[in-house]
Amino acid sequence: MKRLLIFMLAMLITLPLSAYAEKAKSIDELAKLYDVSSCKKCHPKEYEEWEKSYHAISLVGSPRTMATLATTIKDGFMKEWTYSGVKDIKDIKVEHMLTCLKCHLPQIKDATDEVAQEIAKAAIDGAAGDEDAQNKLKKLGINCLICHNMKAIIHKWTDGEPEKDAVYGTKEGAHGDSKYTKLKKSPIMTESILCGQCHGLGPNFDLIEPTQCATLYGSYLHAYIPSGGSKTCQECHMKENKKGHFMPAYRDPDQAKSAVSVEVDARSLYFLMKAGDSIPTAYVTVKLTSNAGHRIPDG
Repeated sequence: MKRLLIFMLAMLITLPLSAYAEKAKSIDELAKLYDVSSCKKCHPKEYEEWEKSYHAISLVGSPRTMATLATTIKDGFMKEWTYSGVKDIKDIKVEHMLTCLKCHLPQIKDATDEVAQEIAKAAIDGAAGDEDAQNKLKKLGINCLICHNMKAIIHKWTDGEPEKDAVYGTKEGAHGDSKYTKLKKSPIMTESILCGQCHGLGPNFDLIEPTQCATLYGSYLHAYIPSGGSKTCQECHMKENKKGHFMPAYRDPDQAKSAVSVEVDARSLYFLMKAGDSIPTAYVTVKLTSNAGHRIPDG
């Protein structure tokens, strides 16, 4: 019996925080659990860049994301997906919302079904134009802790679970924060696989209802790399554009220009309709070349 108790205690100590901590019961509680406001003091530039990004409002987006969430709930769970068990908002559970939130809000795993229901209602109301609902959704997003803690370790049998009091980057040392006191080195922080966890390979077959949304990483691995490409996501979306943690994509004019080159060849012609009468016309050839490391568009 004593050995069993020691074993159970050892297992508990090695589990990540989310495995045994009390789960958030509201959007506000989940936002507080993943609060990153303390990051701004030492990293003001990075924080300001991130704050303006779509990652910061990953439940609202352009706001195409919010509208898609609402459609998934109303037309998916409540209509087309007969066996979802969802007839009303009160029937929604975290496992349902993972269809979208596996990537758009992975911290949902640290919340109760009540939070999933609150998010679902806010998405529907927000898509209908309710600004209060939209602002509620904006309290949650893909923030510093998602990339620099939760997603910083992939091979957990090799590298262990992310430590709850650590921030992961490219160095080891102390970290000047009362809650996150350690700076740990992540094996993947500068690798595309970090981004590939959400901007993925295609259908999420691990879900009860597999969905196909992001396929960038699959395209990157199976087309760009085999054709001789060598750049990472971080190089194109953070370093070369000098926009850092804003991480712009196709909606950013500068990023769009760097991703596609355009060649136009135009020749004017006169097309004779009948004797003495003609209509000026043009023969135009447009060549679009993708310079991106993945297919365009995606999602």
